[in-house]
Amino acid sequence: MVSMTYQGQRSESRSLDRPRIDGPTKYIRNGLNTEILVRLKDGSQFLGHLTSFDSVMNLILTESREIDKSGNPKMNLGRVMIRGSNIIFVRISQ
Repeated sequence: MVSMTYQGQRSESRSLDRPRIDGPTKYIRNGLNTEILVRLKDGSQFLGHLTSFDSVMNLILTESREIDKSGNPKMNLGRVMIRGSNIIFVRISQ
């Protein structure tokens, strides 16, 4: 249900015919305590266990490692924070 207000007056509530689209945080929540792959704008990729995130998709990974494009490890990093504004995509490993 959506309520619309114009200049202090409230109009009738009505339902929208559009399907509800969940934001990315619901998807990310499913990845808590699992291994995820994160690709950044600069092309770098990181694998690690997602331990925490916030509403702007800043991520905390533990046991993380940077990997090259073919998936081979480049460097072990341990615990890192990845800023959400640098993320292109997140893949939850299954």
